Amino acid sequence: MVDSLSASQARRVLLAAQGFGRPTATATRPAGTRQLNLLFDRIRLLQLDSVNVFERSHYQPVFARLGHYDKSVLDALTFGKATASRPRRCIEYWAHEAALIPLESWPLWRWKMDALSRRDPERYDWARNNQAMLQWLREELASTGPISAREIEHDANRRTGPWWGWSDVKQGLEMLFRWGEVVSAGRTRFERRYALTEQVIPAQLREREVSRADAHLALVSQAAQALGVATASDLADYFRLKLVDVRATIAELADSGELVPVTVQGWKQPTWLHRDARLPRRIEHVALLSPFDPVVWDRQRAERMFGFHYRIEIYTPEPKRQFGYYSLPVLVDDALVGRIDLKTDRHARVLRVQSAWHEDGLEAQAGALGALAERIVPTLREIAHWQGMEAIIVVGRGTLSPAIAAELRH
Repeated sequence: MVDSLSASQARRVLLAAQGFGRPTATATRPAGTRQLNLLFDRIRLLQLDSVNVFERSHYQPVFARLGHYDKSVLDALTFGKATASRPRRCIEYWAHEAALIPLESWPLWRWKMDALSRRDPERYDWARNNQAMLQWLREELASTGPISAREIEHDANRRTGPWWGWSDVKQGLEMLFRWGEVVSAGRTRFERRYALTEQVIPAQLREREVSRADAHLALVSQAAQALGVATASDLADYFRLKLVDVRATIAELADSGELVPVTVQGWKQPTWLHRDARLPRRIEHVALLSPFDPVVWDRQRAERMFGFHYRIEIYTPEPKRQFGYYSLPVLVDDALVGRIDLKTDRHARVLRVQSAWHEDGLEAQAGALGALAERIVPTLREIAHWQGMEAIIVVGRGTLSPAIAAELRH
């Protein structure tokens, strides 16, 4: 086992752990259920987000790693109708942020659900003052089975609540979801259907008791496998655990030999390598990453590992945006070399490159932009095909846009 890594080696360890560098699927031979299940076993979660200007966030990391796949196959694993007797492969919970996790991981979050159910009525006036509403929702779900928030008939089902304009019905369902009393029974057009836990989660998982300490041990172990090499703060961020708990868990995993201390060039914090991590000699891969991809969702880690300063600009007023509304980091081999702002124009069936930028320093290399465009454009074409688009049009600005437009004309 190595005891030190260069910066480039650390990047390759992370990317290999995340499933990059393997042959990708094509439209004629798409990835199927087996590959999707293996990916879930590897990265353990897909973050959810409602932005759909290019593609919803949970679909993107799968394509970035596996290549072409049918989104309906992922939908069947994640959002299809589920019952306790016929469960889905995945379930939703607040792991990292709102995320899809393997169904078998659900018991690992009961400690958090229990803590929130005790804390929320003390912290939030709404939870404290609306116990009658919460009980009514429990009884309604017991009567109706899985149902969306808007389908629930109640005088309080109006968008007047303080949380994001939610109605009291929606707010109550989300509170019960936090507490583990309610789960997602699937989604239709991204709208969640709510159900009582016993209507969706199999009895053996509902009844499985995992202590807080054992849950942390399992979650930190999963995070370490998914990252390959990580600091304590990296491991804590993966599932948004408290650093004090993670440090205690790291010590236990180090004592067992699962985590091995290493030094990484340029890293100041103590660092750990998972004993099963691979160190490839090289990574050959091109992908556009979601803003919520595990490789870049921790912006400080992305900067430390890749020298890549990244901020999503969705909430930035348009005149102040530097790179674009939905700019996606561009991974080429083991480096983040640029960012591309994509928009899927579903009406015109066109993939629009709103802007494309390369990272500083690349322009000094003769022919570098053309060579970079040669690597990126085949992936853009695969993305367009995956999205069902008939053309790619470069419509925006950016230092890389001319090279991409020229390569598309070839």
